[in-house]
Amino acid sequence: MDSHNKIKLNILGLSYSQTQSGAYALVLAEEDGDRRIPIIIGGVEAQSIAIKLEGLEPPRPLTHDLFFNFANTFNIQVLEVIIYKLEEGIFYSELVCQDGANEIRIDSRTSDAVALALRFNCPIYTYEEIIDKAGIVLEFGKKESSKAKTTTKGSANRYGKKTIEELQDLLEEAISKEDYEKASEIRDEINKRHNE
Repeated sequence: MDSHNKIKLNILGLSYSQTQSGAYALVLAEEDGDRRIPIIIGGVEAQSIAIKLEGLEPPRPLTHDLFFNFANTFNIQVLEVIIYKLEEGIFYSELVCQDGANEIRIDSRTSDAVALALRFNCPIYTYEEIIDKAGIVLEFGKKESSKAKTTTKGSANRYGKKTIEELQDLLEEAISKEDYEKASEIRDEINKRHNE
């Protein structure tokens, strides 16, 4: 695993998987190029990634928040995430960690690694041969927003007649019920109002 051909990836967003029921596609984009890597992940991990992308705070720590708090308590940092292997459609990742004295690499599922990268605010990398194999170029890539939307088309109509105050109440209620998909729709509507 040479480090000289490491490629930095950014999280483009999440979309509901068209091929697998109950699964989501996590889309990663190379920082200095047009290639995208779609990775199929489960609903729980997608939710954990989505709430961080949306800037929502769950009422109680999710599993990845617990991992983050646990590591912080014992002064362990995740410095970077590396997607180092692609085999039979499965992406293999590792967390590069530091406890102040030693650098330790820990094997991880890619969905967990990305959820943790968001919490530790650390970079995600892969290698040229992986993005060469798995990367796709989207023709409209230049026009994409920085974050793929997970909202439904009907969300604007559903919340269009609500006041900002009502939307804020609905947002808090959705978060307390841990309905993050609904929360992100309401958050989008609030942001849209502020931008109008």
